[in-house]
Amino acid sequence: MNLVVGLLLALASASAFGTSGALAKGLLTAGWTPAAAVTWRVAVGALALLVPAALAMRRRWHTLRAGWRSVLLFGLVAVAGCQLTYFLAVERLTVAVALLLEYCGVLLVVLWHWLRRGRRPRPLTLIGTALALVGLALVLDVFGPVRVDPLGVMWGLIAAAGLATYFVVSEDESHGMPPLALATGGLAIGALVLLLAGGVGLLETTWVATDVELAGRVVPWWVTVLALGLFAAAFAYATGIASVRRLGSKLASFVGLSEVLFAVAWAWLLLGEAPAPVQLAGGVLVLAGVFVVRLDEEPKGEAGTVPVEALGTPGD
Repeated sequence: MNLVVGLLLALASASAFGTSGALAKGLLTAGWTPAAAVTWRVAVGALALLVPAALAMRRRWHTLRAGWRSVLLFGLVAVAGCQLTYFLAVERLTVAVALLLEYCGVLLVVLWHWLRRGRRPRPLTLIGTALALVGLALVLDVFGPVRVDPLGVMWGLIAAAGLATYFVVSEDESHGMPPLALATGGLAIGALVLLLAGGVGLLETTWVATDVELAGRVVPWWVTVLALGLFAAAFAYATGIASVRRLGSKLASFVGLSEVLFAVAWAWLLLGEAPAPVQLAGGVLVLAGVFVVRLDEEPKGEAGTVPVEALGTPGD
């Protein structure tokens, strides 16, 4: 039952994360920069979770003493760091290649389990990883004209480390903090860092208070911003952390690849951008890879596993 709930939460989170591109397209068309859109998204998400997180922390505020490092790392690396380095990668690479590099974070999660827990990846995990990555490459259509820049590749791989951090830090329950508290604290810290990066000129954060197009209709800009903050940030991060607590970081990271599939589906439903046949084939391979990894996954909490500690190292 815990597995079923975890899978449902993971899929809900991936679906919510996958709406960000379709929701933000109207803002970008209206003159917003990607950094401005994501900064608003993270900030609104943090504000939306403040009250629920405070209620979840009743009689548990003492857990901050043990969990503040996890919150700090989540905000700095999994939220702000991942977003910032992804944008830096997009400046030098195509969006598809940058995304493919970022989602190599699932490999880092497997490597983490190997180095930290001594759990060497078995053949099924390796096969599932290969299937998922080939499928991801097809969904993103990276076999078209590709522009490769070494510095861009470096930023993309650092973003992958941020994504891996999201899954590994989310898995840690040793501090006793509820998922809502970790998500809220991480989003708040991430928003502050992104605002600072924009303030010093590291990110171009231009935004325009004008009506935008959403799902074929013209709506006020703040409607799209609320949708981004409430659904693609607050709901996505809260359910994502809750799913990792139930599935473990390795399986959750592979299920998280479905975010790209949901992004294609949302673009089809909201923007009328139908997926190409090669993308549908890639989606089948991604799902096949997740299924194979699931076959190789030991139940979370099985004897011999060691809880992940909040170390601060290895999450659009």
